[in-house]
Amino acid sequence: MSASVLKSAVDTKSPAAQKNHRRIVDLLTQLKNEEEQICVGGGPKAVDSQHKKGRLTGRERVKKLVDPGSQFFELGIYAAYEMYEEWGGAPSAGVITALARVCGRTVMLIVNDATVKAGAFFPMTAKKVIRAQNIAIENRIPTIYLVDSAGIFLPLQEDVFPDTDDFGRVFRNNAVMSAMGIPQIAAIMGMCVAGGAYLPVMCDHILMTEGSGLFLAGPALVQAAIGQKTSAEELGGAKMHSQISGTVDFREPDDESCIARIRSLVDKIGAPNTSPFSHIKSRDPLYPGEEIYSIFTADPGKQYDMRDIIARIVDASEFDEYRAETGETLLCGYARIGGWAVGLVANQKKHVQTFARGSDQKRIEFGGVIYTESAEKAARFILDCNQNRIPLIFLHDVNGFMVGKDAEWSGIIRAGAKMVNAVANSVVPKIAVICGGSFGAGHYAMCGKAYDPRFMFAWPTARYAVMSGDAAATTLAEIKLKQLEREGKKVDEKKKKEVYDSIRSTYEHQTDPRYAAARLWVDAVIDPAHTRDALIWALEAAALNSEIREFKTGVLQT
Repeated sequence: MSASVLKSAVDTKSPAAQKNHRRIVDLLTQLKNEEEQICVGGGPKAVDSQHKKGRLTGRERVKKLVDPGSQFFELGIYAAYEMYEEWGGAPSAGVITALARVCGRTVMLIVNDATVKAGAFFPMTAKKVIRAQNIAIENRIPTIYLVDSAGIFLPLQEDVFPDTDDFGRVFRNNAVMSAMGIPQIAAIMGMCVAGGAYLPVMCDHILMTEGSGLFLAGPALVQAAIGQKTSAEELGGAKMHSQISGTVDFREPDDESCIARIRSLVDKIGAPNTSPFSHIKSRDPLYPGEEIYSIFTADPGKQYDMRDIIARIVDASEFDEYRAETGETLLCGYARIGGWAVGLVANQKKHVQTFARGSDQKRIEFGGVIYTESAEKAARFILDCNQNRIPLIFLHDVNGFMVGKDAEWSGIIRAGAKMVNAVANSVVPKIAVICGGSFGAGHYAMCGKAYDPRFMFAWPTARYAVMSGDAAATTLAEIKLKQLEREGKKVDEKKKKEVYDSIRSTYEHQTDPRYAAARLWVDAVIDPAHTRDALIWALEAAALNSEIREFKTGVLQT
C-alpha cells in the first residue's frame, strides 16, 4: 500500500459507535420525512388543480427533463422552512433549484412550483433563484428555467421588489449571464406576468406551451388601467407570441413536447472549455461512507479522528498530508474526489500532545481549536493550492481560535489574519462542509458563507453560530438576570433555570442547520454518507469555469 493511504480501523460495534450511528440515523429519518412533506408543495388539492389545467407539477417536469435513470442534486430544499406561516407557508420557497444532467450535460435547473401560491415570489423565492443564478455564474453552468409563476406575492412586495438581492436582480443576472456566454433556456409552462415576464425574454431560447400566458399586465389590470377588454389568449397567449409579437422561438402543444424540445436544444449546446483542474479516473474509497455514522460525534466532550472521515470520502482513501507533525489541530493535505485533485483543510477533533512554541515544555492542544501553528500551516497550504490550481475543500468542526495569554503572545491574531487573508483571496474553487460545530472566527477562517464558497453544505449534526449553545446561553442568561436584578425583580434558582433553559432552547433552534438552510446560508443539508457524492457534483460544476484570475493577497501578515 502507498504511504499516503489512510489506515482506518474503526470498531463500529462498540457502544459509543452504535450510539453515534443511532443519533445520525434518527436525524436523517427526521429530515427525510420533512423533505418528503416539502416535496408535496402546496398539497394534493393544488396538485390536482395543476393537473386539471393539463399541466405537470414542477417536480414532475424535472423528472421528465433530466436524463433517464439519473439523479438530480437539489439545492435549497429547506428554503423558507418554518417561514411565512401566517400566509400558509411556502414549501421550498415555491421554486425548485437543482444541478442535473440533461443530455449528458451538467445544468442548473430553476423551476417554479405552481402548487405553492401559484408560483408567486416570496422574499426567499427571489433569493433562492438569485443564489442558483450566482452558482451558475461562478461556475459557468448552462441554466434552464421552467416558468410557471403569478409574479410577486403582493402582501410582501416591499420585501421582494426593491433591493439588490430581490426580484429585479433575477433579470439583471439574466443579462449578465448572457453577456458571459452562459447558455440560458426558458420555457413558459403556465403564467408569466408583470416584471417576471422579462426573465424568459432575456434568455437565449424561449419556449411556450399552449394555454400559457406571457404579459406585462393581465386582462383585469389592462381593463382597469386603460379600459381595454381582451382575453388572456388574445393578450399574451402562445399563438399570439409565436405568430404576431414574434417573442417566442418555439410554440409547443403541451408540457411533454416542450420538455422534449428543451432536451433537443441542450443536446446541441457547444462543449465547455477545457477544465484547468487535474482530473483522472475516479476510484472508490477503501471504506464505506455509512461508517461515518459510527465515527462522527457531535458531543463536545468526545473526540474522533477526522482522518477516519477523510478516508471514507477521498478516492482510494489516499491522502498526502501536508506538514503532518505541526499545527495538528488542522489537517491539510492533497487527495482526489471523483478523480478531481483537491486540497483538504479539515478540523482535527482529537486532542494533541505537542511542545509549546519556542519551548521544550509539553502541552495539550484541544481538538477543534485553531492554534497559531495550525493557522500558519493552513495559510501556507492554501497559498500552495492557489499556486498549483487545486480546488479547496473545507471540513468544519471548529470551536474557534485559541484564546489566553499564551495564544496572544504566540501571535494568534496575526496568524489568524494570515489564514483569513489566504481564504478570502483564493481564486480556486472553494467548497465547504459543516460537519459539526462552526463557531465564531473559526467559521470565517474555514471559508464560511461570507468568504464566497462555490457551495456550502451541512450535515444534520451541524451547528452554525457565533459561539456554542452552552457558552451563548450562559452569557445571555447572565445579561438577562442582571437586567432583572436592576429592575428590582427577585431572581431565585428556579427563575435562573427558566431564563437559561428558555435562552438555550431559542439559541439551539437558531443554530440548527435547517434554520440556516431556510435562509440559504447553506445550499443543502446532506447525508454524511453521501458527502463524497455532493462534493463530486460541486467539483464537476466548478470545473465548467475555465477562468482563474490572478492570485493576489495584498498585505499578508508575517
